[in-house]
Amino acid sequence: MNLHEFQAKAILARHGIPVPAGQVAWTPDEVTRVAADLGGSRFAVKAQILAGGRGEVGGVKLADSVDQAREIAAEMLGSRLITAQTPSAGHNVRRVYVEQAVACAREIYVGLLVDRNEGCVVLLGAGQGGAEVEKLLRRDPKSLVRLALPGTQQPGDADLRQFAEALGLTGSLVEEAAGLLAVLARAFVELDASLIEVNPLCLTEEGRLVALDVKMVVDDNALFRQPDIQSLRDEDEVDALELEAQRHDLNFVRMDGNIGVVVNGAGLALATHDILRDLGGAPANFMDIRTTAVSLQIAKGIGLLLADPAVKVILVNVHGGGMTRCDTIVEAIHIAMRWSGRKIPIVFRAAGQNAEYARRLIVDRRIAHEVALSMSGAARRAVELAKD
Repeated sequence: MNLHEFQAKAILARHGIPVPAGQVAWTPDEVTRVAADLGGSRFAVKAQILAGGRGEVGGVKLADSVDQAREIAAEMLGSRLITAQTPSAGHNVRRVYVEQAVACAREIYVGLLVDRNEGCVVLLGAGQGGAEVEKLLRRDPKSLVRLALPGTQQPGDADLRQFAEALGLTGSLVEEAAGLLAVLARAFVELDASLIEVNPLCLTEEGRLVALDVKMVVDDNALFRQPDIQSLRDEDEVDALELEAQRHDLNFVRMDGNIGVVVNGAGLALATHDILRDLGGAPANFMDIRTTAVSLQIAKGIGLLLADPAVKVILVNVHGGGMTRCDTIVEAIHIAMRWSGRKIPIVFRAAGQNAEYARRLIVDRRIAHEVALSMSGAARRAVELAKD
């Protein structure tokens, strides 16, 4: 679950991370009131969308007065921002975040994420942050500072001081940065986060460290432990189909192709997508059926594909194992087609637990389909049918 900047900053501020004073606003009139309440002579006006790269497309601007902050907000509100991280249509700006502008003597990058290769949380940093940090790190990968945090173990003070020094900090700033990083690491675990990124971490002209921008992602699977965060979900920024699928124990991402994909397991789903693309096909979705999903829940996901007029064929590529049997998938297909009434070609490939029984069951349920015994054969036939 992605959080807006203003939400992430409020959460980290409660944990003790310094952030600029700010407030969200929905209208130009509210911006005028917020800026006046904040005081000062310079403000940052930031569009609140769940995507990065806002500053590059006019989504972050500085104002030298309350009136200018209002003018900037009036232009932003209701506009659509298209960045490298948004869909092609972009995101509508429904609110802005107004905060006191902070003059930086230096910008630093700090991030925490789950390294799935090493199976642990990793603290990352770079002595030069800001909007260009990714380009800078591509040019000089060795400038990325890294500290692995095994399990939920908190980093030691000595390690954090060494990390801060590697970012180019000196003197009293080393202790200040080490304390800030310790708070971030503790918050990461307590919040069940999968990503916390502070970019930039601003070293102010007065010599203080302040989080100027924050990106936070919380693990969906842990939201039952985070009811306060779950209540912050911005459903207007989430694809309605994806949200519906999540409610039924399905990981689902809408795409722009015409081959509906039904798969259990993220790795198998990615491999299926790769094969389809290599054969010239275009998946209409990513689907990962969770092991806890029952036939009715899976049927909801298949129903989303049947309701999409762009979907010309459905490729079912499942491997029975654990709690999801192949025949459970067949029952879901049967239920979904009865609900929908729409009939489109289905290519069915099953392996693993109850695969043979599933192939008999799909015939018994009188579901029109073509059987494929290999992934490549199933994908090739799906691409052919989609083109026809």
